[in-house]
Amino acid sequence: MRESTALDQMICFQLYAASRAMTAIYRPHLDPHGLTYPQYLVLRILWHDGPTTIRDLGRTLKLDSGTLSPLLKRLETQGHIQRVRATHDERTVWIHPTDTGLRLQTAIGDLSHALVCATGLTEAELTQLHTLLHRARSAGNTTPPEEPT
Repeated sequence: MRESTALDQMICFQLYAASRAMTAIYRPHLDPHGLTYPQYLVLRILWHDGPTTIRDLGRTLKLDSGTLSPLLKRLETQGHIQRVRATHDERTVWIHPTDTGLRLQTAIGDLSHALVCATGLTEAELTQLHTLLHRARSAGNTTPPEEPT
C-alpha cells in the first residue's frame, strides 16, 4: 500500500493550491485582453500610483529583475506601458502606462468582486484570511495590512 503524501495537511501546499486557484479566477477576465495575472498586477499599480520605477515595482510585487524584465517587455510590446530612462540617472527606469494601458482600467477594472463571488467566502472571512496571510508573509513587521482587494 502506498503511503499518503499528506498534502492536505501541509500549509505550504494549501497556500500554493489556493494561490493557483485565485489566479485562475482572474483568467477569464484577463485572457480576452491578452494579459497574465502578473501583468495585471503591474497595471493595477500603475493605475493606482501612476508612473513608478522598475526598482519600486519590483519591491511592491516582490519580484526580482530577472522575472520583472520579461514581464515588462511583454507589456511594452503589447503597447500597455512605456519604459523611460531618467535623465538624471540612466540606471533608473520609469514605467509609464500608455493610453492603451489606461483604457484597460475601464475595460477590466477592479476584479475583487469576481474573487469574492468565486470563493464563496464572506467579506469578513476574506478580511480575516487577508490579515492572516499578511501576518504570515511579513512576520515581525508591525505595519498593519491594507484593506483586502
